[in-house]
Amino acid sequence: MAKGRSPMTRHNLFLAILCSLSFLLPAGSAIGQSAPAKKQAKSDQHPAAPLITFIELGSVNCIPCRQMQPVMASIGKKYEEQIKVVFYDVWKPETRHYANTYGIRVIPTQVFLNQGGKEIYRHEGFFPEAEIDKLLQKHGLKLRSGG
Repeated sequence: MAKGRSPMTRHNLFLAILCSLSFLLPAGSAIGQSAPAKKQAKSDQHPAAPLITFIELGSVNCIPCRQMQPVMASIGKKYEEQIKVVFYDVWKPETRHYANTYGIRVIPTQVFLNQGGKEIYRHEGFFPEAEIDKLLQKHGLKLRSGG
């Protein structure tokens, strides 16, 4: 570590490296690339498909990831059928492959897909709800009345 870094900077850097090493994934970004196709159950099909899919890749054992849980719930309520909110705990064996699928480097990572499955935005770390609102409204989503 460089001598000029503050203890907080060193701590944050250590956490970022620790999260990154836990996946041993390539650091390439997939922005602008189409997301892998996902299989949907028949009961999951709706007459009007959501405009945006908000995917949170994290873990229930990660503090910033846990801080994202109420944000995701609120976003789902505010935008209702316009958005599909998905959480993958990438530290669990059965969902670990999503870390590779989406090429994440750290957790939490938020990936936003359009209706065609193309990635339109990616964010790493805690993502404040107000900033997500701006992003979603920029892409045409409307707050539900009363929300």
